[in-house]
Amino acid sequence: MKKYRVLLLCLMGLFFNAQAQNTAIADSGTFFLHKFEQHIGKETYHRVKTDKGITYTIDFKFVDRGAPVPLKAELRLTQALEPLGLTIKGRTSRSSSINDEINIVGTNAQIKVNDSNYTQRLTPLTFPVAGYSPGTVQQVLLQYWKNHNHPVSITTLPFGSVQIRKDGYDTLSFDNKPLILDRFTITGIIWGNELLWADHDGRLMCLITNDAEADKLEMMREPYEALLPTLISRAATYSMRLFTKAIPTSVAGDKIIAVVGGTVVDVINDKTIPNSVVLIENGIIKKVGRAGQVVIPKGARIIDAKGKTVLPGLWDMHAHFEQAEWGPAYLAAGVTTVRDCGNEYGYINAIQKAIDDGQGIGPKILKAGIIDGKGPIALGIIQADTKEEAIKYVDRYYNNGFVQIKIYSSVKPAIVKVICDEAHRLGLPVTGHIPNGMTLQAGVDSGLDMVNHTNYVYSMMKRNKDRSINFEDSTSIAAINFIKRHHTVIDPTIGVFEMSFRSVKEDITVMEPAFYTLPLPLQALFKNTGQDPAGAAKFKPLFQSMMKIVKILYDAGVPIIAGTDQGFPGFSLDRELELYVEAGLTPMQAIKTATIAPSRAMKLDKQTGSIEAGKHADLVIVDGNPLNRIRDIRNVTTVIKAGRIYDPVKLHRLVGFSK
Repeated sequence: MKKYRVLLLCLMGLFFNAQAQNTAIADSGTFFLHKFEQHIGKETYHRVKTDKGITYTIDFKFVDRGAPVPLKAELRLTQALEPLGLTIKGRTSRSSSINDEINIVGTNAQIKVNDSNYTQRLTPLTFPVAGYSPGTVQQVLLQYWKNHNHPVSITTLPFGSVQIRKDGYDTLSFDNKPLILDRFTITGIIWGNELLWADHDGRLMCLITNDAEADKLEMMREPYEALLPTLISRAATYSMRLFTKAIPTSVAGDKIIAVVGGTVVDVINDKTIPNSVVLIENGIIKKVGRAGQVVIPKGARIIDAKGKTVLPGLWDMHAHFEQAEWGPAYLAAGVTTVRDCGNEYGYINAIQKAIDDGQGIGPKILKAGIIDGKGPIALGIIQADTKEEAIKYVDRYYNNGFVQIKIYSSVKPAIVKVICDEAHRLGLPVTGHIPNGMTLQAGVDSGLDMVNHTNYVYSMMKRNKDRSINFEDSTSIAAINFIKRHHTVIDPTIGVFEMSFRSVKEDITVMEPAFYTLPLPLQALFKNTGQDPAGAAKFKPLFQSMMKIVKILYDAGVPIIAGTDQGFPGFSLDRELELYVEAGLTPMQAIKTATIAPSRAMKLDKQTGSIEAGKHADLVIVDGNPLNRIRDIRNVTTVIKAGRIYDPVKLHRLVGFSK
């Protein structure tokens, strides 16, 4: 009898184990995470399906330049993929974090975002997301969209909405076999468009998005990592193509344009030309003068600039063109030329080609090819630790249209000189960071022509206990004299330090008056960037000294070129110039740092950088007078790039701004 009882218990165990297998079905997947094409981490999900529903447990972690960025999430759904909740907690970048919880109960959602708690009534077709989301959430969102017959829009929690569109398909080769992937665009989770590829079963294969630092981030399903470079290049072309049908430019045939009645800012002679005429023909400035002195040909398109100021097209000398949306945003702010200070090789080549070929919209791009060294804080996949590697990469950039080399933080001191020597042999200037273990003096002595970020100048000088600079100390004076003596060009990026050191409790519209016209994902990102009030107070003396450095360098005759290192798309250049004026520069001096000074630094001042006959027709028309009030430079009414006319309002709306 005992034997039968044991047998019965075994049979019951087998039965219940089989039942458990029927009611708890597990699945998992892994995505490799990349920045600048470099494998920096992974996201792993575990999916458990029971009679009660489906739960995705997500572990997301990467290491960016030595800083761990871990995040954990849990997504809960019914068996029909209707959302029940999302919990997400951790870091979203080196300098930002997230702590969101969304629980859906009946027709209401209970939402916790950081310290805020509230209840929101649900609308039909609602799905929870968080920032750029782990890739797993995007995968399930795509499946939800398909289950609901491809709706035009889905409301997202805690805010906003998302639009998904089938954009086509791509045929790739994997294991010597064709691999056909469906391609989708997703709009509303981050600023702009994400590109997502999925197999026919709806499994996410590749997601090209942006992280919370506005850097491109790629997620690639584990077995298919080798396909990433191909998809990165295609993403650039596809993203630019999305704007070609809506490019608001002058109609074809406007070969002659006359900008009439405005006050031209002459950055060469530090003067203005009131009641002027700027005559443009086939993208080139033909004549500039007072009204009555310039004959306007019959049939010319007239742009009335009465009461307005006409500026040369602005330059951002520290751009990172991480997504196609930067193109319209830059132009809308009057930025007609950017120096891209390091990007993914295939991506920036494709972006530049699309713009130059008229298949995309954006400023003229001057490419600086980034080279780092190997090490725990290295960035990207182009890393040189030997003389041979350094020469190979400099030559590769030169042969592919790059006009400058950028050195990054992990390059070994001996290799810095090799890079500079080879670049100079080819006629390329060298810019960059001061690598770890080097001083600015050593970097310049090794051949650096330009230096990015004012913190490297700050680090040369005598510091007080509160982190301010003692500018009267001989060490500080010697630092300024060294930079002046070597004619080193400085790209301060003061605005990016203001953003990093600001108190998150302060009114952000003081820094950016157009803040609430930004797309909602950008607003959420920037509101959480900065310090608590105590941290901001500690950094204030440091930041004030950085501001003063700009003024002292400028007065010493050191070339200052305005750059932003991203920030508020387009608008950050305006803020950079405002900060220069706060530091003591005149508005004319500040404007020159974003016009003639960068064109001289790049040896392009014979073609661009000022409003003169024979130069490229890159102009900005603004309401008001930025020479009296620098903030008026934000009031852009018309942008002309290479003789093509753009409406800034249409450009902004094209990329999600409400302005």
